[in-house]
Amino acid sequence: MKEGIGIKIGKQDIIWNYLSTFLQIGSGIILFPLILRMLSSETVGIWSIFMTIFSLVSLLDFGFSPSFTRNITYIFSGVNSLKKTGISTENLNSEVNYELLAGTIKAMRWLYARIAVLTFLLLTTVGTFYIFFILKRGFSGESQTIFIAWFLFCLISTYNIYTLYYDALIMGRGLVKRNKQIIILSQIAYIAVSVILLLLGFDLISIVVAQAISVLVKRILSYKTFFSPKMKLKLAENKTDNFQEVIKVIMPNSMKLGLTSLGALLVLKASVIIGSFYVSLNELASYGITVQVVGLIASLAYIYYTTYVPRLGYLRVENDIAGIRSMYYRSIFVLLFTFIAGGFALTLFGNMILTFLKSQTLLLSQSMIIAILIISFLEE
Repeated sequence: MKEGIGIKIGKQDIIWNYLSTFLQIGSGIILFPLILRMLSSETVGIWSIFMTIFSLVSLLDFGFSPSFTRNITYIFSGVNSLKKTGISTENLNSEVNYELLAGTIKAMRWLYARIAVLTFLLLTTVGTFYIFFILKRGFSGESQTIFIAWFLFCLISTYNIYTLYYDALIMGRGLVKRNKQIIILSQIAYIAVSVILLLLGFDLISIVVAQAISVLVKRILSYKTFFSPKMKLKLAENKTDNFQEVIKVIMPNSMKLGLTSLGALLVLKASVIIGSFYVSLNELASYGITVQVVGLIASLAYIYYTTYVPRLGYLRVENDIAGIRSMYYRSIFVLLFTFIAGGFALTLFGNMILTFLKSQTLLLSQSMIIAILIISFLEE
């Protein structure tokens, strides 16, 4: 088997995936006490709105990212063409079809450039009006600080969307371990910058600047990982303008997945936006923190499956149904166990821990936590 062909996922990939997820969760554990002590409940409510908008912005991807990831996996598994349904397993290559890869990358750049422009326009118009309304409705802090943080947030969100295809390239190629190492480095940068700026008194700007630096670190390292000198040379030798065909191929499945993701995310996340019109920022802060913690549990529960997504694509090309079924059942077991154990701990001890840490913001009631856990589980 020649270089670039075949996707292998081993124990090291799982270990690094867990380490990166634990660090992402750890960043929340490290920063939550500091955020909840240094920021007022109103500012925490604004922060929850920012995080919700960041999640909603990802909906503009509309399912293209997982579709691109899957098709990149197929290309590195030796396929000669992409299909709207199924896999073209005829005349599999022993080498990567770099012309097809170049066309797919060009399609991703073309698509995400337009999504990024749309993102920026929506955030700076509708988003700015919404933030202005929330602050005018009942924010007693310094509005100028919030608007500076919002402007930085618009810029980094736009850049994050434009470079989202880097994730598809790395994960599609099966570089799970390397991807998780990059996430770890970006999370370390996020924690370090957040702690320093929060202690210096930069309020909400601290979190947004830290998020910006984290995204930049992740994207720069991802670019260097995939676009090695050898890869750049191969792509330059196989330039193509036939990228529109790739978009036509991935469009049907992306739309289906996008609609599913839209419904699932709106059920859990949009309530923060809608609730801001009816409840105070203090109450919204409690809901936002609860949703974020449940989201951390969901991320941990989903980790086993996400680690093996590239491998599943390869097994699909090989038509190894037994291998796919075995991996699927193991993923379901890990998902169930993590949700039950994490949900049990959160429901019983969540507010006790926050009270001990002298947080200005607490979680919702136990019944509400259970309801959100059930909704999140059904979403997964």
